[in-house]
Amino acid sequence: MPTPSGATVEPAASPPSPPSRSFTAIARDHIAIARPDYWFKNGFMVIGILLGSFYHPVVLPSLGCVVIAVVAVCLIASSNYVINEYLDASMDRSHPKKRDRPVAAGRISLTAVLLQWLLLATIGLSLAWLINIPYFVTGMLLLMMGLIYNVPPVRTKEIPYLDVLTESVNNPLRLALGWFVVNSQSLPPLTLIVSFWMMGAFFMATKRLAEYRYLNDSVQAAAYRRSFAYYNETRLLVSMFFYATLAALMLGMFIIRYRLELILSTPLVAGLFTWYLALGLKEDSSAQQPEKLYRESGLMLYLFLCVAVFLVLMFVDIPALYRIFNVEPSELPPLWKFSLGH
Repeated sequence: MPTPSGATVEPAASPPSPPSRSFTAIARDHIAIARPDYWFKNGFMVIGILLGSFYHPVVLPSLGCVVIAVVAVCLIASSNYVINEYLDASMDRSHPKKRDRPVAAGRISLTAVLLQWLLLATIGLSLAWLINIPYFVTGMLLLMMGLIYNVPPVRTKEIPYLDVLTESVNNPLRLALGWFVVNSQSLPPLTLIVSFWMMGAFFMATKRLAEYRYLNDSVQAAAYRRSFAYYNETRLLVSMFFYATLAALMLGMFIIRYRLELILSTPLVAGLFTWYLALGLKEDSSAQQPEKLYRESGLMLYLFLCVAVFLVLMFVDIPALYRIFNVEPSELPPLWKFSLGH
C-alpha cells in the first residue's frame, strides 16, 4: 500500500492460531468485541426522547418501552462493533495498543464473529420492531451504516473525510431513534439533525487527529488507518473547523426557530468544543478512545453542567428574550413549561 513517503506498507502477518481456552476466556473476548463500554454513545437517544416528549408527543412511553428501545439500539450498535473488530484486525496489528484486541490477536475466528454479528443484529432489530415502524427503519439504517463504514468494497472508513462523515451520521440516527420512541408521526427538525451530525464529525475528526499525533509516524499511521495516507495535522484541523462551524450555524437556526431560550446555552456549547479540541491536542490524548472519556473528570462535570442548563432552558420560558432578539415565539407549543416573566 502506498504511503505519503512513497514507501509500501504490507499488512501485518496474521497471528498463529491460539491454544484451547476456557469458556470464561472465550466469553470475555466475545463481550469485549461487542464493546459495551461504547454504549454510552446511545445517550444521544435521551435528547431525542426529551425533544419528542417536549413537542407534541404522540404517546408518552412507559419505562418498559424505553428500556426495550435502549437495549435494541445497544445490540444493533454492538453488531456493528463486532464486524468492525474483525475487518480492522489486520490494521489493528499495526497499532501499539490495539494489536492486543481479541480478533487482532487471533483469539476469535471469522465464523464466531459472523455468528455473533447475526445474533446481535437479529435480536436488536426484533426488539426495534416492537417499538414502531419508524424506530425499526432507523435501526436498520444504523445497521446499514455500520456495513457501509466497515465492509469492502465500499468501506468508507478508508476514504478521507467520508470516514468521519459516515461514522458520525450515527449521532443523528440515535437522536431520531429517541424521537421515534415518543413520536412516530413526524421527523426531528432537519436543522437539529444536521447540527448533531456535524458535532459528531467534529468529535470524530478530533479522534483522528489524536490518533495521528500519537502514532507520530506517517508510515505506521497509514498502515494502521489507510485514510492517514492522505490526512495530516493541518487537513484534520481544517476539517474540524468546518464541522464545528456548520454545527454551530445549524444549531443557531434550530434555536431561533424552535426554542430561543437555548441561546443562553451557546457559550457553554462553544466551551465544550474548545475543551474537546484542547483535549485532542494533548500527548497520547484520551480522545483516541472516547469510551474512556469518563476518566476526564473535569470534562464530565462540564458536560453535566451543559446538559443541566439545556434541560432547564427547555422547560422554562423567558419572554424577555424574544423582545430583545426581536424573534416570534415558536408556533409549536411544548407539552410542559414554566414561565419567568411576561
